[in-house]
Amino acid sequence: MGDLLAGLTEAFRMIVTLDAELIEITLRSLRVTLTALAISCLVGLPLGGWLAVRRFRLRRAVIATMNALIGLPPVVVGLVVYLFLSRSGPLGVLGLLFTPTAMIVAQIIIITPLVASIAYQAMRDLWSDYHDLLISMNATRGQRIVTLLIDARRALLTAALAGFGRAIGEVGAIMIVGGNIDGATRVLTTAIALETGRGDFALALGLGIILIALALIVSWGSHWAMRTERQGTW
Repeated sequence: MGDLLAGLTEAFRMIVTLDAELIEITLRSLRVTLTALAISCLVGLPLGGWLAVRRFRLRRAVIATMNALIGLPPVVVGLVVYLFLSRSGPLGVLGLLFTPTAMIVAQIIIITPLVASIAYQAMRDLWSDYHDLLISMNATRGQRIVTLLIDARRALLTAALAGFGRAIGEVGAIMIVGGNIDGATRVLTTAIALETGRGDFALALGLGIILIALALIVSWGSHWAMRTERQGTW
């Protein structure tokens, strides 16, 4: 119990005094996660809208596959990315393994299906309401998708927040492709695992508090978005 209290005290001291290592790891985590989230939204949100308005033979199979990929084990994603980026892999010449770029690639693969699935669910319901109106206006497929994206913005914000929450807490794939290198690829989750193994509970608890705070911010943001959607206000 004494070790826990001492660790918590030191952890809060590090947070209040803006410990350099703590801030460095946190900023790197945010940079990697937000970059991956931005790319995932650029791909996943239009994909969800396209699936909502487009009808083709394998549509159900594509949607089922996309939903199944939400549960894709992160360590498997890490392994596949590692094999592609390793020296003997097809992309090994790029030298991206054990870099933040490799971590971003892994996170994109993990969270894009989640973002696309939530976006599809939201815009599918809207499409049933807008279908006759947009068809009567002779809107192109692109215009239909843009209209759904604009009107479903609150639900799409929830999709983005869910993707952020999934990415910021990821450790398996990040550890495999990033290597947890000090000053280069060490992020919140991998640093917590490392410092706990070392017995440096102060830094581990400090990082853990920050990670929990980020998760709470995401949860509150998602709750706010859904609440404003129910109230019909922005």
